[in-house]
Amino acid sequence: MSVVELTEFLVKSLVVHADDVSVKEFESDDENTILIQVLVSEDDMGKLIGKGGKIANAVRTIVQASSYIKDNKKIKINIDSF
Repeated sequence: MSVVELTEFLVKSLVVHADDVSVKEFESDDENTILIQVLVSEDDMGKLIGKGGKIANAVRTIVQASSYIKDNKKIKINIDSF
């Protein structure tokens, strides 16, 4: 499972409107960095970010740990709503 697929799985598991989730990988200036953009419904932003950002940080930590095991690349996840 790639880091993008893992991110999508985790995010869809946390939100109510899973069909509205969009997860895309973008190229970064640094070859050792993977940039992932997550778009969710505005209604689901609170559930994904969590109180004080704890849920979002947990998702970032899990995806980063997976990356260190496989590719040893830095992961940056941007979360936004539409």
